[in-house]
Amino acid sequence: MSEKNHDGRRAARERLLQDRELQKARDKRRRLLIVSAAVVGVLGLAAVVGVIAANSGGKGKGDSASTGPVTAPSGAEGEDALALPAGVSDAPSTLTVWEDFRCPACAQFENVMRNTIHELTDSGQLKVEYRLATIIDGNLGGNGSRRAANAAACAQDAGKFVPYHDVLYQNQPPETDDAFAQNGRLIELAGKVQGLDTPAFRDCVESGAHDSWVEKSGEAFHKGDFKGTPTVLLNGQSIFPQRGNEQISPENLKKWVTEANKGKKPGTAQPSPSGS
Repeated sequence: MSEKNHDGRRAARERLLQDRELQKARDKRRRLLIVSAAVVGVLGLAAVVGVIAANSGGKGKGDSASTGPVTAPSGAEGEDALALPAGVSDAPSTLTVWEDFRCPACAQFENVMRNTIHELTDSGQLKVEYRLATIIDGNLGGNGSRRAANAAACAQDAGKFVPYHDVLYQNQPPETDDAFAQNGRLIELAGKVQGLDTPAFRDCVESGAHDSWVEKSGEAFHKGDFKGTPTVLLNGQSIFPQRGNEQISPENLKKWVTEANKGKKPGTAQPSPSGS
């Protein structure tokens, strides 16, 4: 009888140990999935999220073709005028950022790197070319990516793209909540940017003035065969989530830009209207 009790206790201990190990594994998986913009290491996970988002679906109902002529926002640059510039035009280095306003990985990137990017653009060391994608609409349905991109293009017309871009990411809804599909919400957030909420901006948002331009930008993203959002290139070289063996971080971005700009003077041209 005592031997049976001993075996029973041993089996119970083994089950308890197994349960503990399973719980540890569950806790580890849960910790890996917790998003914290304050931890730069999360950017590596964000890249995986972006890759999954980009590859899990093609064009969905949120990517339905827009009608009307392609009307590029004021000051848009590059081929087909698809890049929204920030910073001085003669900065020695260029950061290209492909983003989707519904993409949580993009918000993680922006919320960690925002101050550093602003510092580098303000000092003339870096110019940024923002390019807009709508992959979340295609994957999850809805129109929030496209509506937010159109509103951001309207902000570009008003010379307020960068501050409005930042406000959108600071107030991004959960990925499955298509709150940005509501023009009223986008106009409400414009109130956080001084001087943006005007009749002209409201009309631009509500009429979808740049919808066809947003569609063209989304097509360029797909044609570019990028793996996900955000896609971040420094002078054409991918740096997200890492460059070589170095993980992207505010400190490393400063270092990479300094290395790229060695022997070159900071830009001094008039900042683009979108960066004002």
